[in-house]
Amino acid sequence: MAEANFVDYVKIYCRSGKGGRGSSHFRREKYIPKGGPDGGDGGDGGDIILRGDRNYWTLLHLRFQRHIRAEHGEPGGGQKRYGKKGEDQIIPVPCGTIAYDAETGEYICDITDHGEEVVLMKGGRGGLGNTRFKTSTNQAPRYAQPGEPYEERYVIFELKLLADVGLVGFPNAGKSTLLSVVSAAKPKIANYPFTTLVPNLGIVNYRDFKSFVMADIPGIIEGASEGKGLGTRFLRHIERNSLLLFVIPADADDIKAEYNILLNELVQYNPELADKKRLLAISKTDLLDDELQEEISKDLPDIPYVFISAVTNTGLTELKDLIWKELSSDEIVQLKEVKQERDSLVHRNLDIQSVVFDDDEDDDQPDEDDTDDEENSFYDE
Repeated sequence: MAEANFVDYVKIYCRSGKGGRGSSHFRREKYIPKGGPDGGDGGDGGDIILRGDRNYWTLLHLRFQRHIRAEHGEPGGGQKRYGKKGEDQIIPVPCGTIAYDAETGEYICDITDHGEEVVLMKGGRGGLGNTRFKTSTNQAPRYAQPGEPYEERYVIFELKLLADVGLVGFPNAGKSTLLSVVSAAKPKIANYPFTTLVPNLGIVNYRDFKSFVMADIPGIIEGASEGKGLGTRFLRHIERNSLLLFVIPADADDIKAEYNILLNELVQYNPELADKKRLLAISKTDLLDDELQEEISKDLPDIPYVFISAVTNTGLTELKDLIWKELSSDEIVQLKEVKQERDSLVHRNLDIQSVVFDDDEDDDQPDEDDTDDEENSFYDE
């Protein structure tokens, strides 16, 4: 079932690779006395990298992956042989994924574009071999650097769907039917509450080969911000929508009152949602005649509205025109540009502080000629 395949929250232990230690080795060949130091550098540890991938729309592929570890760097060897760099671990995630530190709740990064990459944890740098420390006054250095330690932390990945338009309404308001008519999406539709248990995305075609993305959010009830019904589980998906389309059926007892309840639940969950552009679609208007529509129009919220019927396709063209007009407004375009600029600054200035460990048990193959002393803890800056 689609409900079982939609995962928007996972917690994973991530660990980068440890740097390989440098080699403290001397050249020993026949007829070459005092060959001098020739220990090579250790390889860098692998990184943990988060990459946006538009081919994923859920975190299902990470649901049972509890541990992600990058490869350690290999130690250096004699004859100036460098250790191999540890292999990076790339984590593909759908666009709209946010990463948090599981223990502190610290925001780490936000992946919004296909191909976008962020280094969650940097692998340890490989240690320098003793050949790096030879000088005219110290021609036989007997020390080399150990590899830098790895980083580790538990990371929470949370998906917030990216869409231009988010459908907001009570259960059985006609949101899924509307999405199925204006796009190729096929959400579950039935005559009982909470038929939609997972968000659904659809691409709505518009004039001149234009299009926009519409998201069907599971129904909201009064008290959802406090955990009632489906609670806040899917309210977070509304945060990423540029425009909110409230869908209220024409046979509702009080359309304005239902709109105020829905808006209040959104504001209680996140006050910033009150600043988003809002539209109103009065669905199931095939039940009304012209006189009833005119009567209903007298007492509606002070936002742009349109009467629609997904069954008879009434008002759908006007709805698309209204949505495109709002999406093309200077305010929404500027907000998108500001967000893109802010995200790029966050990614450029990202400074992740992780717990580091220097686990000697991970040194699989220490160099047999290694003669570490107290100077081994020195790191070349």
